[in-house]
Amino acid sequence: MPPPKIRVFATPAIVAEAAAQHIAESAESALRDTGSFAIALSGGNTPRMLYQLLADEPYVSRIDWSKVEIFFGDERCVPPEDRESNFHRASETLLDLVPIPPANIHRIRGEIDPQAAAIEYGQLLKQRFADGGLDFALLGMGEDGHTASLFPGSAALAETNHRCVANFVDNLNAWRITMTVPFLNRSKQILMLVTGSAKAERVQQALEPTDAAEPLPVQLINPSSGHLTWFLDAAAACME
Repeated sequence: MPPPKIRVFATPAIVAEAAAQHIAESAESALRDTGSFAIALSGGNTPRMLYQLLADEPYVSRIDWSKVEIFFGDERCVPPEDRESNFHRASETLLDLVPIPPANIHRIRGEIDPQAAAIEYGQLLKQRFADGGLDFALLGMGEDGHTASLFPGSAALAETNHRCVANFVDNLNAWRITMTVPFLNRSKQILMLVTGSAKAERVQQALEPTDAAEPLPVQLINPSSGHLTWFLDAAAACME
C-alpha cells in the first residue's frame, strides 16, 4: 500500500480551499469513470469552512451534485435537528445549499437505538458497496487520536466483520455510531483534515511508524488499495 501523502498549508482557510479543490477533482474523476461519486462526510468543527466553500462558487457549479451520494463516517445519538448532529451540521453548511436530491443523502438515524441504527446503516452500506468501498472518505482527528467515532480503547477498534457499529465511549459516557476501520480502509481516497496547535503533538505521534500493541485509532486508517492524504495547517504540523 502506498505511504500517506502529507501536505502542509499556512492557515486553516488555505487548508479548506485545498480540500475543496481536492474533493472537486476527485468527484470529477469518479463521475467520468463510473457516473457517481460516493463520499462520507466528517463531523466536528474542522470541516465547517470546507463545507461552506463547497456550497459556494465555483464548487457548487463545478460538481454535478445530482450524481453525488452523501454518507456519514459517524453520528452522535441525537435527533437530526439537534445542533450536535453531524447530519445537522453538514446540512446547514452544505447539503441544504447545493442541488443534491434528498434521496442521495444517507444519514445515520442517531435518534433510534444505537445498535439498531448501526445495523440499519451497515445493511445500507453492504447493499450499496458490496465488498467495495467509498470513493472518498473525509476524516478528522481529535486531540486523543480518535477519528470518526473510533476512540482509544473502545470496542469498535477490534471490529473486523461489520461496516458500521454502535460504539460506547467511556470518557464521553455516550454511544456513538461509526463506520469501522475495515470499511473505511476500502475507500479509494481518504482525506485526513487536521488543524490547530492543540493537535500538533498527536499529529507528530500519528505520523510516526508504530508497532505499539494499541496504536492510535487514526493510525489504523491505511487504505489497502486507495490513497491516504493528510492536509494540515502549519500549527498542527508544528511549523509555526
